[in-house]
Amino acid sequence: MSEIISAARGTEEASSLVIIPTYCEARNIGRMLDTLNSLYHCELDVLVIDDSSPDGTAEVVRDRQQHQDSVTLMEREGKLGLGTAYRAGFRYALQKGYRFILEMDADFSHDPAMIAALLKEAETADLVIGSRYVNNTVNVVNWPLGRLILSKMASIYTRLVTGLPVSDPTGGFKCFRRETLEAVDLRRVSSQGYSFQIEMNFRVWKKGLTIREIPIVFVDRTVGESKMTRQNIREAVWIVWWLKLRSLLGAL
Repeated sequence: MSEIISAARGTEEASSLVIIPTYCEARNIGRMLDTLNSLYHCELDVLVIDDSSPDGTAEVVRDRQQHQDSVTLMEREGKLGLGTAYRAGFRYALQKGYRFILEMDADFSHDPAMIAALLKEAETADLVIGSRYVNNTVNVVNWPLGRLILSKMASIYTRLVTGLPVSDPTGGFKCFRRETLEAVDLRRVSSQGYSFQIEMNFRVWKKGLTIREIPIVFVDRTVGESKMTRQNIREAVWIVWWLKLRSLLGAL
């Protein structure tokens, strides 16, 4: 897999890295980087992983690198999937020695201001998840009813099959401690789409590590298109049974 990494100087003070996978997010990523820079300047580094977006996403990131020292861009050949993007980002974070590694989307469905809360909780938890459904509530804005029902049913289905004690197992706004990623053998993680979130949560749980959820408000994107596909849904349906079986066989 070919990767091109272009890094700014980097903020020596930063112990945290937020990873943002992108595909056709040119209309969002610049605003997101500006917001992160204004909120966490010198406290947080950002790694954007772009899968050869045809809309110029990488060019927008390179423009921000001219005056934002905290931004690194990883460019990959082709649309290689969410799971491989995060695994590449995790490897980068571990190589660079970051203490906390965060995941988030580029489209502002995840509120950048909540990163501080995730980091605070990660001081005493191995994995912190920004949850849309914690405490039996639904904190989702502007989603079509069908999408909301699909997401909520996927959460219930995952918990019933695997026993995973997480209210929002498919959520993508989260913070890992460095030691947590080191404990999980990333080479064995195989999911590609949104089921990647389920698999990572399951593997962390099976390691006996602490998972904590904090409530967030998830706001559907206002610019760009959702990356959810039927293939993502099919993968999520079978991955829970695969994880359950592998766990029972002691083959995780």
